[in-house]
Amino acid sequence: MTEKTEGLGSVQKTLLLPLWGRAVESRKPSPLLVDRAAAEIVAKLDYDFSTIASKIHPITRLAWIARSIHVDHTVQEFLARRPRATIVNVGCGLDTTFERVDNGQLSWVDLDLPDVIRLRSGLVRQGPRRRSLACSVLEQEWFQGLAADDGLMLVAAGVLYYFEEAEVRALLSRLAAAFPGGELVFDVCSPRGARIANEKVIRDGGMDASAVLRWGIERPGALASWNPQIEVVEAYRLFRGITRRLPWRARLGTLMSDAMNIMSMVHLRFRARQPGEKDA
Repeated sequence: MTEKTEGLGSVQKTLLLPLWGRAVESRKPSPLLVDRAAAEIVAKLDYDFSTIASKIHPITRLAWIARSIHVDHTVQEFLARRPRATIVNVGCGLDTTFERVDNGQLSWVDLDLPDVIRLRSGLVRQGPRRRSLACSVLEQEWFQGLAADDGLMLVAAGVLYYFEEAEVRALLSRLAAAFPGGELVFDVCSPRGARIANEKVIRDGGMDASAVLRWGIERPGALASWNPQIEVVEAYRLFRGITRRLPWRARLGTLMSDAMNIMSMVHLRFRARQPGEKDA
């Protein structure tokens, strides 16, 4: 049985890009990332991936793989400290991080817009420790009922740069206020990276022109200045630690990308508000 993608909005359709990238990587003889669930989902989708396959640059595909590797590592490190934590996959798309990191104890929440959750329901299995929420990340109703006593980590891979900066600022402040002690891992583009993505990735991948990246930040460490409750645990270039296993041509491309500050990974922690501390 195949699942159709016609009902997806323009931004939501971009979920097909990293899904395809992970599936392709998993079929390699020596993959950087093994994601069998992604390959299974691609096989079930009624979608012609030929445009993506013929036009997406190999470095772009590597960027999706690098992001998944970093997210997996950050989540696994968090679970080593808090094995029964709740992980919220914000803007989950057709992401399959759960299948790669599940420790048998965590609680998992997949959050995305209703059209995406409808598509996921026919492709991704739920379970007693895994549920879905159909809601915009910019709304606050999804905050209700999240169990944070055993630890809370939010993952927002390939999500935040589709919003305006004011929306990202407001979201991070709301998360910090609602989940003190919680953590967030996500990827960011620099302004140059956003321009390149809009010109090369969105267009060449056959996505709608309205699915453009809107927010970029030159120095991710500056996020700490947005709100006194935001602590930048780590911010680093996307291909850090990835290049050593690549052939020389791909290695050169990733080194150039990092040198040009195209994309970075960011890990935040939300501090509890101190007595007398004012909003940013």
